[in-house]
Amino acid sequence: MLQSKKRWNVQECDERLVNEFVENLNITPLVASLLLNRGMTTVEAAREFLHVDAQTFHDPFLLHDMDKAVARIQQAIDHNEKIMIYGDYDADGVSSTSVMLSALQQLGADVDFYIPNRFTEGYGPNKAAFDKISAGGYQLVITVDTGISAVEETAYARELNFDLIITDHHEPGPVLPDAYAIIHPKLPGSTYPFKELAGVGVAFKLAHALLGELPEHLLELAVIGTIADLVPLVDENRLIARKGLDYLKLTKRTGIEALLSVCGVKREEINEDTIGFAMAPRINAVGRLQDADPAVHLLMTTNAEEAKGLAKEIDALNKERQQIVNDITEEAVEFVESMYPPDENSVLIVEGEGWNAGVVGIVASRLVEKFYRPTIVLSIDSENRIAKGSARSIEGFDLFANLSKCRDILPHFGGHPMAAGMTLNSDDVEELRRRLNEQASNLLTEQDFIPITSVDTVCTTEEITLENIEQMSALAPFGMHNPKPKVLIKDVHTTSMRKIGANKNHLKLVFEDSGVSVDAVGFGLGYILDEVSPIAKVSLVGELSINEWNNMRKPQLMVEDISVDEWQMFDYRSAVDVKRFFQQVFTDQMKVVAFHASTIDKYKSLLPMEHVVLIQDEEQAKACMFAGEQIVLLDLPPSQKWLECLFAQGIPSRIYAIFLTEEDHYFDTIPTRDHFKWFYGFLAKKGPFDLKRYKEDLAIHKGWSKETIDFMAKVFFELEFVTINNGLISLVKNSAKRDLIESATYRQKQQQIEIEKNFIYTSYVQLKNQFQDIFKRSIE
Repeated sequence: MLQSKKRWNVQECDERLVNEFVENLNITPLVASLLLNRGMTTVEAAREFLHVDAQTFHDPFLLHDMDKAVARIQQAIDHNEKIMIYGDYDADGVSSTSVMLSALQQLGADVDFYIPNRFTEGYGPNKAAFDKISAGGYQLVITVDTGISAVEETAYARELNFDLIITDHHEPGPVLPDAYAIIHPKLPGSTYPFKELAGVGVAFKLAHALLGELPEHLLELAVIGTIADLVPLVDENRLIARKGLDYLKLTKRTGIEALLSVCGVKREEINEDTIGFAMAPRINAVGRLQDADPAVHLLMTTNAEEAKGLAKEIDALNKERQQIVNDITEEAVEFVESMYPPDENSVLIVEGEGWNAGVVGIVASRLVEKFYRPTIVLSIDSENRIAKGSARSIEGFDLFANLSKCRDILPHFGGHPMAAGMTLNSDDVEELRRRLNEQASNLLTEQDFIPITSVDTVCTTEEITLENIEQMSALAPFGMHNPKPKVLIKDVHTTSMRKIGANKNHLKLVFEDSGVSVDAVGFGLGYILDEVSPIAKVSLVGELSINEWNNMRKPQLMVEDISVDEWQMFDYRSAVDVKRFFQQVFTDQMKVVAFHASTIDKYKSLLPMEHVVLIQDEEQAKACMFAGEQIVLLDLPPSQKWLECLFAQGIPSRIYAIFLTEEDHYFDTIPTRDHFKWFYGFLAKKGPFDLKRYKEDLAIHKGWSKETIDFMAKVFFELEFVTINNGLISLVKNSAKRDLIESATYRQKQQQIEIEKNFIYTSYVQLKNQFQDIFKRSIE
């Protein structure tokens, strides 16, 4: 057995709808099931999803206050009022700022931008920033990707006599700012058809309304924040992502071209991963370590030399950010394991003095990945007694809702169910830890702390074809609520499996079923090789892809998780290096079972003694509970019956067969009844025989071993056929007739020969079958 790393939540489909989709949309059943699992329950909805390019954007004026905002901005442009765009320092905020700047510059506005410093100002609008903006003569401020929680700051803006238009997408609180206008798809009472726009999506809607026509040239900016902010890629977000990626491939923006260059990405290779794993991390790195202004300048510049310099600067900052993240993560893991172990804490709150507040969100994500607990990572400013941090969550624990219950100690916080940011007094950290753990203990069960993998469908090897995989690409771009499809392949045999990579930490395998073979690769899964036995049936979860090499195209599975549902046997009998086994293969999950104290004594220096179990009779064997355990059989018991007793209470998940032996009974000269008959006649004819003096001569004469003669003498002694006195063996006259089987030594020898034959001198398959038979008899 091999336990999967995560819980596999396999989606189920209505076969009737699958068939309906196949008939009406000319797609394969596999793609039909993927559409159904993404919430497309009608043929029309599925057709719209597949043909996203044919869709249109919603009317921007359906958003509350849009007409009011557009009129005020147009008034500012007409009267040459100075307009300030107030943004945020992440990729969504930077792209939102760039969208709004581009639209207003196109309209001839006198416009500039302001992004607060994460470290000195924190998230969102602040009074000091508003003082500077007011002093600069700005009469209109437009927030992008921020502002919905800025109730006090908005009131302060009124005191400063400038108008504030808020555009945001974060969760609205119970009290809304009293702004000139608020454009937000989630406002109470909002009738806008789609609620899940990113901050840049909201900015794009305002640009659309201002320009009077869809600003397709701004989609290359809108796609960056939409994908980077992990909003659901459905409805308008899907349209922004799909069209935006197309425009990104054709970009003429000097800064984006320079950014793609330092990322090492070719235009034709651009996809959602380009943004998620290459562009967005670099843009985010700027605001995580310093002012985010260079990121906006990069997206807005038309000067090639400036763009090249900014791109290199941003790339260097990203490398620095990566090192800082690694260092803090190492400290945070140590903090958790030593101070607040996960088995005692449902929510992890980790704090460190002087930690870079710009990267704590990434660290929180890493801790969630490692410990699978809702996690908050805080940077402590001890001088000002302030803690700033970010939170990431798991399924079943809504961060925004639970943090909202702690508003009295959270003067500044905002976010989503799965991610949030906050500032609080450092003296309140322990109280926040206590409250959130109490709330989580009432909400979450043990099952909730096992990571989940959502699997779209069970797939057969016959379905893993180039056609199916190519059709699946019609579901792209992938992201939140439209993840890359994951499939489950159940109970297939592996025809080859090996470790690959410079450090041998990746896995390459070929699996087969129904005569169809498929290649697979598992990055970081090299260790699995030692945990899958030769003939085990494996189940695999992963993503299907096409491997193109040397002008050949083949289907391939990128494996993420593996399980084996049946018990497994691992064969270490042949010339086993006991030292290597216990140094390289043995784990703390295993128990070592021995039946002879002499075996333990001989190998004591190598054995993990705290894991060794010595069994010396059948009753001890019956008392053992090895159901679901991993056991190492160090040697063989005196008889097979002991093994039946050992597994009477359940089948282990794995058996590692070593079977060390002191003697090799199977290949000894095995005395037959004719041997015993001749030896008896010899003693009757020769009279008393001196075993000490003449045993070797007799052995040479008969071609036997000396051990064979000793064995027969002991059997005769136990049957009271002879007496043995100081090596002199003599027949007992008129002894009663008895069968050889009545001798304990004879029986033990026969049992040892039989058990060695069945458990040492057999093939792997024969050995596994032997255990299968034992398991059956054990439960009968």
